[in-house]
Amino acid sequence: MESSTRRQATRQKLYEAAVTLIAEQGFSATTVDEIAERAGVAKGTVYYNFASKSVLFEELLRHGVGLLTTSLRDAAQKADEKGGSKVDALDAMIHAGLVFIDEYPAFTQLYVAELWRTNRAWQSTLAVVRQEAVAVVEGVLRDAVANGELSDEIDVPLTAAALVGMVLVAALDWQAFQPERSLDDVHAALSLLLQGRVAGAPALTRKA
Repeated sequence: MESSTRRQATRQKLYEAAVTLIAEQGFSATTVDEIAERAGVAKGTVYYNFASKSVLFEELLRHGVGLLTTSLRDAAQKADEKGGSKVDALDAMIHAGLVFIDEYPAFTQLYVAELWRTNRAWQSTLAVVRQEAVAVVEGVLRDAVANGELSDEIDVPLTAAALVGMVLVAALDWQAFQPERSLDDVHAALSLLLQGRVAGAPALTRKA
């Protein structure tokens, strides 16, 4: 058990070192030696845990998006336990996404950048883990449509992707260009967007 725990701690150090370096100077320019030095381990330790730099980065993407997926799922579950609506669950997921991005800004920047690349060895892995995260949102949207909270005209897969994309891009914009704003302030703005554009606010209903 201790050996497994120690290995997980080592891998976490390597993830943190890799994401920081790659965010600073790019994947190609980052060497295994630099990752090992930044993590405070021997170069051999990197290869003991990961077959190559590419495998390390692929596992980093899987690990990071896995953390995001878990946080989204937990947020939706807690909203359900409190007796909230499915739109409340979506709002809780937006907040959880902002908290994640605030905690892991370098990873988020890398993840968004990699989504637009098509020549990476880990592209298929990235597609799989992205879908796992989006699927959590899709599930809540389907439940909302099923119980009448949202219109059955909603394109669930595209709407789920749009909500995830909204949070990612808005959060990166917040950190890069509006850092003086608080997380709660940003969440409030996105929450209004969710309530007004997805749920359908009374002010937007057409007059008879």
